[in-house]
Amino acid sequence: MTVDLAMIPLHDTIPARHPPMAVWGLIGANALVFALELSLSPDALAALLDMFAAVPARLAGDAPPIWTLVTCMFLHGGWLHLLGNLWMLWIFGDNVEDRMGPGRFVAFYLLCGLLASASEVAAHPAASESVLGASGAIAGVMGAYLAMFPRARIVMLVPLLFWPLYVTVSAFSFLLYWFVLQVLSGSLDAGTGGVAYAAHAGGFIAGLLLHRAFLRNE
Repeated sequence: MTVDLAMIPLHDTIPARHPPMAVWGLIGANALVFALELSLSPDALAALLDMFAAVPARLAGDAPPIWTLVTCMFLHGGWLHLLGNLWMLWIFGDNVEDRMGPGRFVAFYLLCGLLASASEVAAHPAASESVLGASGAIAGVMGAYLAMFPRARIVMLVPLLFWPLYVTVSAFSFLLYWFVLQVLSGSLDAGTGGVAYAAHAGGFIAGLLLHRAFLRNE
């Protein structure tokens, strides 16, 4: 998940009606897997990533390891990668879970992550770099948030040298800006490593289009 360090989202202004149990569970699952990664030797970590990260060239081959489209979303490449992803899930996930309920939210999250991984494979089928991280699934949550809460307000931190500036923008403005940034950045990306922009865009579109199927009747 790419977070513009010149403008950092801190929180939204819609309180959650219920404890976000699924969000907490997903944060915990990602943290536990990352703790496992940290505990491994370099060789063991390389073997773990080789087995469970998504590699587009393999997935586009004759015997694709399909499970990696899901397992890759629980792996992360470092502390900033993990914390950036989980921070965005924390900000946007609770309100989406409110509307779906914990079980449907987890199913929605996993589906968006799977479709995000598939989007990256489709965009760069010959790429041999591993695709990993929860950002595609979280992008789906962000797409759902845009559809359901476009008038919500997001409190942003804008660091100005040593003087922090706090501004409030609409969720519609922030999330649309973020999505357009992924699309534009992805148009310049050759799929040679780094940020999986196609996964971000694919996950966001999936969440935007599919969220209604997961809403609970109230």
